Amino acid sequence: MSLLSSSFAKNKVSKLKKNGKVVVFTNGCFDLIHKGHTTYLKKARLLGDFLIVGLNSDKSVSNLKGENRPINSVEKRSANLLKLDYVDVVVIFEENTPRKLINEICPNILVKGGDYTKEEIVGADQVLKNGGEVVIIPLVQGYSTTKMINVLNEKGLTGQD
Repeated sequence: MSLLSSSFAKNKVSKLKKNGKVVVFTNGCFDLIHKGHTTYLKKARLLGDFLIVGLNSDKSVSNLKGENRPINSVEKRSANLLKLDYVDVVVIFEENTPRKLINEICPNILVKGGDYTKEEIVGADQVLKNGGEVVIIPLVQGYSTTKMINVLNEKGLTGQD
């Protein structure tokens, strides 16, 4: 389990694919990791031999979620993801979407959560064009980072340690 640059990830994926391994890719902010995330990532890993998680940079999270996000820095978020034994590699990307990263690494399978349709998934067209597969994993109901933050705000428990 490691944190790799996109070029190292590309080389790793190339070697894995040459050895007949199935590479799975997913992405997200993973700001406050919860049961929904861990269930989703476990299921994603079961689809192949190697799971790469594209992680939005802090700037990218702020652009997507607002100026008060992320709660945790990219260093903390990547460290938390790498503690999960079903996450093989984390690659941080600066852009708002992982399109460039997906194009670089060409995973066999692209995975997103059930709050997306195939048409909405960034990079789905690229993966399908390269003979890959797009899989949507149902959400675990009741778990949401935004809901967690709202509850903390309501209870006056926000603040960073």
